[in-house]
Amino acid sequence: MSVDKDIVKRVARLARIAVSDEEAEALKGELNTILGFVEQLNEVDVTGVEPMTSVVAVDMKKRADVVTEQDQAERIVANAPAREDHFFVVPKVVE
Repeated sequence: MSVDKDIVKRVARLARIAVSDEEAEALKGELNTILGFVEQLNEVDVTGVEPMTSVVAVDMKKRADVVTEQDQAERIVANAPAREDHFFVVPKVVE
């Protein structure tokens, strides 16, 4: 995939970043370089390799999922600008 100036401007707009035409030209080259590297990674044979979160096999530290404080709903919503019972009231986002 090749990135052109229009795509750079669109990505910048979606990220709410102001980018001038000169900056867009420079970013176009950088994004194409990054995508080229990602395409190289797709060529690597990873059959039989398990996904991992660390280069060293380590067991994740876990804690028991227990309730430590009960009946805190009133304190939690105390500073909410709008609430109903023990729930936050937020503006509708999706029609």
